[in-house]
Amino acid sequence: MRRFNHVLAGLAAIATAAGAISASGAELAVNPIRIVVPFAAGGAADSVARMVGQQVAERSGKTVVIDNRPGAGSAVGTELASRAAPDGGTLLVVGNALIMNKLLRPNLAYDPVTSFEPVCMLVDSPGVVVVNASSEFQTLGQLIDGARANPGKLSYGAVGPASATQLAGEMLKGAANVDITYAPFPGAAPAITALLGNHITAAVALYSEVAPQIKAGRLRALAVTSRERFSALRDVPTVAESGYKDYEMSIWVGLLAPAKTSKETLGQLTAMVSSALAVPELNARLVAQELSPGGPCGADFGALIQRMLDKYGRVIKAANIKLE
Repeated sequence: MRRFNHVLAGLAAIATAAGAISASGAELAVNPIRIVVPFAAGGAADSVARMVGQQVAERSGKTVVIDNRPGAGSAVGTELASRAAPDGGTLLVVGNALIMNKLLRPNLAYDPVTSFEPVCMLVDSPGVVVVNASSEFQTLGQLIDGARANPGKLSYGAVGPASATQLAGEMLKGAANVDITYAPFPGAAPAITALLGNHITAAVALYSEVAPQIKAGRLRALAVTSRERFSALRDVPTVAESGYKDYEMSIWVGLLAPAKTSKETLGQLTAMVSSALAVPELNARLVAQELSPGGPCGADFGALIQRMLDKYGRVIKAANIKLE
C-alpha cells in the first residue's frame, strides 16, 4: 500500500506536468497512435494496452489503434516496432520478455536499450510463492529449511522454461543457496493444478493467477516477490522481509518508442500516458485485475530496464537457464 500511495503521488505530479504541457500549446502532431502489442489478444499486456489506450484517446482526442503482433516470445512485434518511424505514431508494449529475449536469443534484430526510447512503466505485479493449504510449510523460512534438509527433493512449479516466474524462483534459490528442483509448465493453470494435487511442493506465479485459490483457502501464500508488501496480501511478507534483503522481482508492463524519437515528442508521450494512468477509473480497473498502476517514466524507466538486464543476466548465467 505504501508503494501504491507513492505511485499515486508521482502520477499526480506528472499529470500536473501534463496539464502544463497542454496549456503551453505543445501537442503530439501524429494521428492515429498505434500501440504494438507483441502478444496475443486477451492476455494481461493486451488488456493493459487497451485500457491505457482508451484513456489516452479520450483525453487527447487522438485515435489509438491496438496492433497485436505475437510470435517468437514477443520478438516479432518488438522488431516491427523497432523499425517504425520515430515520430510518436508507434509505441510498443513491453514486459519481462523484452529482457529475457535479449539474454536468451542471441540473434535478435533489435536491442532493448539502443533500439528504443523509454516512455513509461504502466503496471507491475508481484509474483507469489504459494504452497498447498495442506502443506506443512507455514512460512517461506520453513520451506527453505525443508529444502536445505532435503537437497533436490522439494520442487517448485512455474511457467517456462525461461519465464519471469522461473527467474523469480531461481533468484530465490540463489539467494537462499538451496537446491529446489524446477518443474516447468506450459502455463500457470497446469502448475496450480499440480500444486493442488500435491505433485509439486510449491509454485511461483503471478498473484492474479493464484488469487482465486488463495481466497478460497486452497493455497497458502508464503511470500510476495516485490520490494514492498502487496496491498491485496497485506499480511504476507515479502521475500526480502523473510531474510533475503536484496531480493526483488516483479512482472511488469511498459511502453517504449522507437529509437531517435525526439525529446520533445517523448515528453508529450510521457505526459499523455502519465495523465491517463492518473485517472481514478483506470486505476480502479487495474487494481481490480491485481495490478499496481504507474511507475518510472523517461530516463528513470530506461535505467530500470538496464538494471534488470544486469540482474537477470547474472541469474540466468548462474542457473544456466536456456530456451528449449
